[in-house]
Amino acid sequence: MTVIATPVELEAAHAEVVSATLPLIGAHIDEITTEFYRGMFGAHPELLRNLFNRGNQAQGAQQRALAASIATFATHLVDPNLPHPAELLSRIGHKHASLGVTADQYPIVHEHLFAAIVKVLGADTVTADVAAAWDRVYWIMADTLIALERDLYRAAGVADGDVYRRARVVARVDDPSGAVLITVAAQDRPFSAFLPGQYVSVGVTMPDGARQLRQYSLVNAADGGELTFAVKPVGAVGAQPAGEVSSWIAANLCVGDVLDVTVPFGDLPAPDGAAPLVLISAGIGVTPMIGFLEHLAAHAPDARVQVLHADRSDRSHPLRERQHELVDELAHATLDVWYEDGLTAGIPGVHAGLMNLADIDFADDVQVYLCGGNGFVQAVRAQLLGKGITAERVHCELFSPNDWLVD
Repeated sequence: MTVIATPVELEAAHAEVVSATLPLIGAHIDEITTEFYRGMFGAHPELLRNLFNRGNQAQGAQQRALAASIATFATHLVDPNLPHPAELLSRIGHKHASLGVTADQYPIVHEHLFAAIVKVLGADTVTADVAAAWDRVYWIMADTLIALERDLYRAAGVADGDVYRRARVVARVDDPSGAVLITVAAQDRPFSAFLPGQYVSVGVTMPDGARQLRQYSLVNAADGGELTFAVKPVGAVGAQPAGEVSSWIAANLCVGDVLDVTVPFGDLPAPDGAAPLVLISAGIGVTPMIGFLEHLAAHAPDARVQVLHADRSDRSHPLRERQHELVDELAHATLDVWYEDGLTAGIPGVHAGLMNLADIDFADDVQVYLCGGNGFVQAVRAQLLGKGITAERVHCELFSPNDWLVD
């Protein structure tokens, strides 16, 4: 995880006001953030078309993530004895850097966020003192993120926000699971070096002309200057629409096509193979784990690794063949899988149903990497904590706007 400087403390008078009004802000935070995005996108429609994830907006995921981040940060400022929100800040900073966010965009957010607070709560409630206190909360958080993002840009060797590269597709492999592996090479400026577990943002111009951005984990070892990422098309489920970008990539992207792809970011700590590792995933959450395995096979083939994966069936298991190959390449690696359909249960290492760690033994000094959907990560993390693995040894990735909330 990226090192975060201790935020500036909130002045006593401001802390008193924020503490007193935090319950009120919290009770209306969903209304405030909904109004905020409505106002900001009304004034700046290009942000929704070319920067923000339209799918997350339609489902309210981005609104909930913003609300939770502000409330968490404000709560820490009024009570510095609470755990430092380093995980929150690090995850947001890396996501912002991967989108090319720059300091000049923060005043836009400030303008529309505070207009939304006044509109929802009323000018009588949002007095000058209340506005000043929450303004201070916002800018402490914003300045902390701006400094972090500048550090990330410098570490990547790029100017602030200059993260996009024109990249040509040099290979496409259609995995039996329905996932698509895309390999790209930069056309002009090369990609910066990356660590296992990191991701890139990929920009796709949709049929309506909007450039939509999505983030995908890298699944290749860091050599040769090419980047490979896996995309699993997301189908519509109930009120949740189909994945806009994933569906387009699966249906249309061909070798020779050109995309906008960013230099890599991501704050999962890279394993060096010295401590025993457990790599736990579900569904397309296998992708950062494949990146870890590729790295270990190339640089730490004697690492002790337990690989655990859950899926609906062996047929839906993304990159299953490559996962097996990499486990076989490592002298001290094991693989256990859980398939809900139970059709292949009985084969050594294959279990029926949902992932259950009751009979899995872990080393005392194990480092765990966990990636999947929100429900899966929450459930497995609880099992790990129940087996005595401390939270600081469990590193999570959820592929969602509020993925820091599990920590």
